[in-house]
Amino acid sequence: MILNREQNHLKFNRYDAASGDFEVTLFEEKNDKYIQPLHPAIFSKNGSKFIWQSRRDGYNHIYLYDQSGKAIKQLTTGNWEVIDVAGFDGTEANVWFAAAKEKPTNKDIYAANISSAKITRISSGEGTHKPLYNTEAGMVIDEFASVDVPKIISIKNKDGKELKQLLKASNPLKDFSPVNRNIFTIKNENGDELYCKMVTPQPFDSTKQYPVIVYVYGGPNVQLVSNNWPAGTDLWYNYMAQRGFIVFTLENRGTPFRGADFEQATFRQLGEVEMQDQISGVKWLMKQKFINKNRMGVYGWSYGGFMTVSLMTRHPGLFKAAVAGGPVIDWKYYEIMYTERYMDTPAENSSGYEKANLLNYVENLTGKMMLIHGTSDDVVVWQHSLLYLKKAVQKNIQLDYFVYPGHEHNVTGRDRTHLLNKISNYFFENLK
Repeated sequence: MILNREQNHLKFNRYDAASGDFEVTLFEEKNDKYIQPLHPAIFSKNGSKFIWQSRRDGYNHIYLYDQSGKAIKQLTTGNWEVIDVAGFDGTEANVWFAAAKEKPTNKDIYAANISSAKITRISSGEGTHKPLYNTEAGMVIDEFASVDVPKIISIKNKDGKELKQLLKASNPLKDFSPVNRNIFTIKNENGDELYCKMVTPQPFDSTKQYPVIVYVYGGPNVQLVSNNWPAGTDLWYNYMAQRGFIVFTLENRGTPFRGADFEQATFRQLGEVEMQDQISGVKWLMKQKFINKNRMGVYGWSYGGFMTVSLMTRHPGLFKAAVAGGPVIDWKYYEIMYTERYMDTPAENSSGYEKANLLNYVENLTGKMMLIHGTSDDVVVWQHSLLYLKKAVQKNIQLDYFVYPGHEHNVTGRDRTHLLNKISNYFFENLK
C-alpha cells in the first residue's frame, strides 16, 4: 500500500509488490483545506483487515477496513481526538490507542473492542499517560505524570488493572522554591474555550501587582498547555515565578487536539486568528487586579517568534518588552511542505503571504524587542531575522539582536544556560 498525497487530497493505493505496478485505489481522503501527513495503516497478522486514522468527521478517529478497502466500521467517535494507535492486541479482538478523550490537556490509554466498538479506559488518574505497549501480551507500561505527580510507571492489563508498579518518583524540585501552577480556560470573542496555563509565585499575594510574561508558540502540532509535570521550558517558568513574575501561556486556534475546525481556522491566514486569541488572553490578564499592566512582556521561539514579532508590531502597545527566537519573518522563505499546507502557494494566496510578512510592520515597533538566531539554523534560516534587522536599520528603528554561532534552530548544550540567562536578564532590565 502506498499513499499518494496532494495538498487536500490523499489516495490509498495498492501496488503489485513484485512489479511495482499500480493496481487499484482502495479509497480517498479529501478536505477543502488540507490533509495532514497521516499515520500509516496498521494491518492484522493475516493482512485481512487494517486500521486507518482519519479526520473525515472533524476529529481524528479510528476506522476498520478489510483488505479490499471496504470500510467495516468506525471504532471511535465523538468530539475528541485519537493521538496515536498501537494496533491490534494478540487476539485481534481489540485495538489499543491513546487519546485526549477526557480533556484536550490530558492523554489517556484505551482499548476499543472490534466487535462492539466498546471503549475501555486502561489508564487512571487525571494527567498525561505515555504508553509503551505489548499488545501481543495484552499489557502496557503506563508512564504517568501530571502537574502534581512527577512520575509513576506501572504495568497494566487491557482492563486497566495495575499488575505491578515499577517506579514512583520523588519530587525532583523539592529543594527549590515552590510555585503555583494552574490550568484553566477562558473564552475568545467567538465563545471558543481556550486552555491557559499560569505559573505564579508562592506565596501568592492577590493584593499585589506582578509583572507578567506571555510565553507563546501558537502554531500547528504543538501543545504547550498540558496536564504534565514541568520540564524543559516549563522549568524556566518556575525560575521566573521564583523571581516575582507571572508566566502565562494560552493555546490559540490552530493548535492540536481540538478537532479540524479549531485547528484549520488559521488556513491561508497565519498570524490572524492566533493573534486574536492571544489578545483575548492579554485582555483577560489586564482585568486581573494582580497584574501590572505596565510591566508585560512576550516571548516565543520559531512559530512563537513569528507570533511575538506579530504581537509587537501588528498590535503595538500591548507589551513593554519582547524576545523572539528563530522567528519566521516572511513565509515565502520557509519550507514548502509546512508553509504551503497551511497557506497554499504564494501565487494562490499572495494577499495572505503579504499580510503575514512582518517586514511590512517594522516601523510600528514601540517597545523593546530582542531577536535571537542560531547562525546554522536550517529550519528558520538566518535570512529571516537578518532581513528584519536590515529593514529596521533602513527605517531607523532600534532593536536588539543576538546570534549563537554554530547553533541550529534551538540553542542546546551548555550554551542553553547562556540563552536562558540572556532572555531572563532582558526581561529583568526592561520590565522594571
